[in-house]
Formats: sequence, structure tokens, C-alpha cells
Amino acid sequence: MSIYRASVNNPVTTALVFLAFAILGVFALTRLPVDNFPDIESNVIMVMSAYPGASAEDVENNLTKVLENSLNGVSDLKDITSNSRENISILTLEFEYGTDIDEATNDVRDKLDMVSQSLPDGASSPFIFKFSVDDMPIMILAATADQSVSALDKILEDKVATPLARVSGVGTVSVAGAPKREIQVYCDPSRLEAYNLSIPVIAQVIAAENRNVPSGSIDIGSDTYSLRIKKEFQDPMELLDVVVGSYGGGTVYLRDVARIQDTLEEKSQESYTNGVRGAQIVIQKQSGYNTVQVIRKVKKELSRLERNLPSDIRITQVMDTSDNILRTINSLKETIMITFLVVMLVVFLFLGRWRGTLIVILSIPIALLASLLYLFATGNTLNIISMSALSIAIGMVVDDAIVVLENVSTHLERGEKPKEAAVHGTAEVGISVIASTLTMLCVFLPLTMISGMAGIMFKQLGWIVSIIMIVSTTAALTLVPMLCSQLFSNKPKTGKLHLAIFGPVNRVLDGISHGYSRMIAWCMSHKKLVLGGALVVFVGVLMLYLPKMKTEYFPSADQGRLSVTIELPIGTAQDVTRDVAARVYEKIKADVPEIKVLSYRFGQADTDNAFASMQNNGTYLITMNINLGSMEDRNRSAAEIADIVRADLRLFPEINKFNVNEGFGMGASSSVQLEIYGYDFETTEKAAH
Repeated sequence: MSIYRASVNNPVTTALVFLAFAILGVFALTRLPVDNFPDIESNVIMVMSAYPGASAEDVENNLTKVLENSLNGVSDLKDITSNSRENISILTLEFEYGTDIDEATNDVRDKLDMVSQSLPDGASSPFIFKFSVDDMPIMILAATADQSVSALDKILEDKVATPLARVSGVGTVSVAGAPKREIQVYCDPSRLEAYNLSIPVIAQVIAAENRNVPSGSIDIGSDTYSLRIKKEFQDPMELLDVVVGSYGGGTVYLRDVARIQDTLEEKSQESYTNGVRGAQIVIQKQSGYNTVQVIRKVKKELSRLERNLPSDIRITQVMDTSDNILRTINSLKETIMITFLVVMLVVFLFLGRWRGTLIVILSIPIALLASLLYLFATGNTLNIISMSALSIAIGMVVDDAIVVLENVSTHLERGEKPKEAAVHGTAEVGISVIASTLTMLCVFLPLTMISGMAGIMFKQLGWIVSIIMIVSTTAALTLVPMLCSQLFSNKPKTGKLHLAIFGPVNRVLDGISHGYSRMIAWCMSHKKLVLGGALVVFVGVLMLYLPKMKTEYFPSADQGRLSVTIELPIGTAQDVTRDVAARVYEKIKADVPEIKVLSYRFGQADTDNAFASMQNNGTYLITMNINLGSMEDRNRSAAEIADIVRADLRLFPEINKFNVNEGFGMGASSSVQLEIYGYDFETTEKAAH
């Protein structure tokens, strides 16, 4: 028994099979996470080591080269790049796609253990990051304060960063650029010399006194008590009573040789939001979690935490990746819905039967929902690529169903019974329907076999379109003939309203059909002319448009954000950088009224802040994050605003170079950069100039 006759003879079974597909697809749709791009497998490992107090050249010669030489022998290593900056050495190891990153990490760890004894004194043990797209910040917040500015770092760490880090799905919460409290001890050199003391001695005494010391335990009766001497200073003025030495039989206190100042840390990284000193809170998610859901949980928790903060602390949203994700996904949803309605209208217009239209339209959601089962089963997300695949395939789904339906209708018009017409009509075009599907699979199925980054990005596209085509063909060969046998009759009823609407339409379609037949007949009698004309058009299009066609890795998209990096001459003092940053902010703010939030930072990051340390930072570098809001709320695009920012930056002679990117991370467009590599700083500097 053929598959067509089996489906027609067992309508309930056929209907239940496809109903099960639809129900499971709806279940998968409710469980699918939403993200911007597909999950991209990590093939990059970063190794970072801190060398406090060392210059960039010392870090390069004494630390980076040692690490490079040890890691060059790691297997499957494609490329290794090092970045030596003041206090920090960062090595980026890129592996071939397909490499087991966990095994590569173990290999890197073994190599580092072998050279741990060769690292310079004072350098920290290297630690490893498995870098991937999931490590990109999903949210950046800015905090500003008035009276609480001196304690802002501790407040944010204790009352914001730590609670947010406990939110499900949140990976790391880093506070950067916050003013840090610092107790500064200013020693009088002449008094130190008079009392025969030195700065290292003073530092050692203060460090020894400022600690809580465990002192064993004591038994009293049947109880045991732990003893601890609490010597940590509660008030900065207690430092003045510390004994730092003796002279001439008398005791020398710290007050005798120094003064105390309770102030903010000097030369630390500074962060400003809309011109006000504050801090940045960078939030990263854990691998495999849904970006949109994590950000929703963070916002909910943040609204609760803000009620417990001092009244002068204000938290502003600088970057929220979920906004762009939701805008993109909602736009694709609208495209799919509009396409669905247009397809339904066109099918109804051409077929002239509402039952036939219903049969064809039913195959669309069934095929689309079945493809979502693949995403759910493989742990993928609903993203730009998968939604684009759905919008591409929605027009292909109805092709096979229309062919089968039209042929069944022809058999019904000949007077056959509905069941026989459904079976015979489907059998006649079955091979053609399968052949047309196979040709489509030849186009999209190879996308699932591409390797590298292109394969990661477009594998979903290939699988989804292929699955949709297979399901739609199966539905056309089983569900459509079954529904035709149940809903159609060989004597369709046509009333006056039907004739009034579809009479003119049918006449137009008949005219198009006759004209097409004549054109085909003419083409068949002039084969050489048709082939020659097609060849001329093909070559002409290639010659005219192909050389002018631009290429890029990712299309430029208006994400409502700009990332700006400004570099002043190396060695610029932080006070000068602060002045330049303030003037640049005022200029950009005046020329770009669309700006919602402008946050910038400069200065050397603390080595304890891993995320900030991995960024390019220093006293001569300024980094800006500009939030422009949704493109629907402004008249100028992000690209136009980026050009205005570039023009403004050219007006400042202090700026050595700058870079303005649209967006943040993947998909951002950047200018061309020329990098010169070498081991001799003087030679490479001459080549650069």
C-alpha cells in the first residue's frame, strides 16, 4: 500500500501524527532561550599574569617571553598573540576549530606549571580564561554618588556586585573605576633621618600592627574558647599611636615622623557617567544561559537592591544587550507573520477555495514548529540565524502542498470520488514533489557540513531549512491528500458572491496562462536566441555589479551604541587625561543630543579586576561607551553619529589616535588597523612612524 493511500485510509492516525508534531513544537517554542547569535564554540584561551610595578618593557622581556616560549609547544595551536602592558601580561592562544578546548586548557596548564619557577620575583601565578562569546558583557551599569563617593567602591561591592553575582545565570560582576578609600602616610624625611628610620621599616611596622592574630584556645571547665587578638585599625588616627622604633632611650611614635591623610587612592582608574565621577558595573553571564532571561532577573534584583542604597547613589544603564536582541527577534517575528498572511492571501486568490487555502496554510505552522524541535533537542537558541531561516523557508513550505492540491482538484473536476482523486492526484506528482525537495536540500544541506566560523554561524540555517522542507514534503504527500479526501467534493458549490469575486481573477489568470504558453512556444522555436540572451545578461550582470559589490564579515547593524577608544601620547599624566576627557565629553554631548548615557573611563586598572585588566587601559587611554537608544527614537543612524564623533575627535590636537566602533562586540564595524610586530621596541617604533 502506498503512503498516499495509507494516509487517506487512516485519516485519524495521520492527523494525530502531525498534531503531535505541532504540540511538541509549541512546547519547544515555550522552552527555547532567546539570544542574538548561535552559541559559538570557544577556540581561544587567554593567559594573564600580573607583575605589579613593572614597566611594559620589563613585562615583555622578563615575563611575556618566558610564557610565550613555554606555550609555543601546545598541540593544535593556530596562533599565539601577546600583549605586554604596565603591570600586566596577556597571552591569547587561538586553536583550530574543533579542538577540544578542555584538553587544550589542561595542556596549557601543564606547560605553565613547568615554567612557574622561572617567572620573575613578584609576578603572580598565571591564570587561564577560556574566552568565548559568553564572556562578553551582557550589561554595563554606571553608578554615581555625591556624599558617598569616597565609600562608593565598598558600597557597590557589598550591596550591588555581591548580591547580583548570586542571581541565577550571572557569571561575574566587576566594579571598575570606583574611587577607592586610601589611608596615606606622609613621612618627614628629615625626622626619619634624625630618628634613624626608613620608609621600608615604617611600612613593615604598620603592616605587622594592622592584623588580627589567632592566639590558640583556652579550656574553661567543659568549654573550649578560641582566642584572637584584634589589632586591625578601626580609625585612621589610631595609626599615629603606632610605635615605629626607639631613640635615645625613648619611644618613637608614627606621629613623631609622619602625618596621616584619609583620602582617595591616587592614580587609580577613574570612571565618569554623563560628566559625574562614579563607577562602572560590568555583568557577564555564565555559559549556556539565556541572555534575555538573565538580564530580566538582574533588573528585578537591581530594583530591590536600589532601595537599600544610600539616597545619593544613582545607577544608570549604559549597555543592555537584551534590548537589541528583543528588537531583532521581534522584527523577525513580524516578518514571519506578514509573510504568513501574504502567502495565505495569495493562495486563496489563486485557488479560489477557502478549504483548499486552509489545507495549504496548515502545512506552514506544522513544518515551522517541527523545525523548532531540532533547536530544542540540540540545545540551540532562538536567534537571528534561526529566525531568518524560518522567514526564508516559510515561502517554500507551500510549494509542494499547492502542487498536490492543484492536481487533486483536477482529478475532482473529472468526476472522480474524493478519496480516489486524492490518491491518484498525489501519485502523479509525488516523484516531482520529492525531486523538487531534493534540489532544495542540495542547496541548504551542505551548509551543515561547513567548518570554521562560517559553519558555526550557518549550520542552524542549513538544518532548519532542510528539516522544514522534509516535513513539508511529507505533509504534502500524506496530510494534504488526507485533508482533500475529507474536505473536498467533486461538485464544489459556487455562489454569486464567489463568481463576482473570482470571475475577474480567473479571467486574468487565464490570460496570463495563455500568454505564458505562447511565450514558452516562442522560446522553444528560438532556442539559440534565448540561450544567447540569457548568457549575455548573466555576463553583463557579473561585469557591471560584481566588481562594485562590497564584502564584510558581519553586516553593520544599528545597535544604538558606540564604543570609542582614545589614545593620548604615551606617558600622559592622569590629570591631563582627565582634562582632555572632560572637554571631549562636552564637545560630543553638545553635537550629539541623541545621547542617552555617555560613560567613559581612564587610568590603570587594578590587577585584582580581571575583566578590566584584560582591556586596554592606562593613564593615557580613554574608553567611552555611548548609549544612543533605539533607532526608532532618533532621526540619525548610529553610523552618521559615529562620523560626527570622529569629526569632533579630530579637533583635539592632544589626541594621538582614536577608534570609533558601532556597537559592542560581535557585529561592530571598525576602521582598518595596521599592526607591526617585532621584538625590538626601537625598531618597531621607527617602522610605525
